[in-house]
Amino acid sequence: MRIGIVVDSTCDLPRKFIDENQITILPVTIRIDDKTFIDVRDPVTTRDYLQGGVGKRGHAAETEPLSVDAIRELFLGRLVLDYDAVFCLTVTSSRSPIFANATQASFAILGSYREIRQAAGNQSPFLMRVVDTRSLFAGQGVSAVEATRMIAADAGAGQIRERLSELSAQTYAYALPRDLHYLRARARKKGDRSVGLLSATLGTALDIKPILQCFQGETRPVAKARGFEQGVAMLFRHAAATVERGLLVPAVCVSYGGELAELEALPGYRELAETCAAAEVTLYQSVMSITGMVNVGPGAVTLGYAATAADSGF
Repeated sequence: MRIGIVVDSTCDLPRKFIDENQITILPVTIRIDDKTFIDVRDPVTTRDYLQGGVGKRGHAAETEPLSVDAIRELFLGRLVLDYDAVFCLTVTSSRSPIFANATQASFAILGSYREIRQAAGNQSPFLMRVVDTRSLFAGQGVSAVEATRMIAADAGAGQIRERLSELSAQTYAYALPRDLHYLRARARKKGDRSVGLLSATLGTALDIKPILQCFQGETRPVAKARGFEQGVAMLFRHAAATVERGLLVPAVCVSYGGELAELEALPGYRELAETCAAAEVTLYQSVMSITGMVNVGPGAVTLGYAATAADSGF
């Protein structure tokens, strides 16, 4: 059985990994003032966003996920011919309509694929499952990594479906923003009042940075640090301790809203990399998607892993 993976562009994974595993990207369109970016995790487009100065106005961006009709056309035009089963892994439905759009599109896809496959000489059924990862950014990458591992091991579609469902309840994602004023402006643009003016002002004045956690679709602050560097050291130290305790998937995903050389120079990153190597856990580092940077700001860090134990240790 030919099994394919589809993710939306907010899923933070290295471009090389995406290409090697033939992962299809659902793009997000981003409009900032008079500029438009189609976020498909293209390194050149991402570099233009980072270096062009437009990222400073990212909090004012209008974002548009792929429509129901466009998702249907993508599947019926190509994916129902390329694969026998496709898993579509989306950003948490509590923060984006992508899951709802893909789910709605799936009804039309599953009702229309037969004639298309039969015309190509294929009489077998086509399977499609839309999975709400209940996670964000680097956290989404964990499910995609596990799906590719299972496909490589010739796991069946049913096994993969059950595993991805389990991981959606066991994946932890974290974000550490650099600029609380940016975060507040973005939250206000989206109608999210979780970052108030007072907290943003005090946080900036005192250089307090929150470590945000997304778990089972809910986002909340779980720790705070005096300064970004202290915060990122705390986050990497926490991740390293979790790796030593044991993960459900031998992968830690990290993304950064800037050049990867800057990520590697951050406090605690080398120690995290060494801990992962010793535990035979792959550390996937990637430049954050444009969509991710729009929402948490340039220079932010996100990190994700899957584990059974309740998070603690900050």
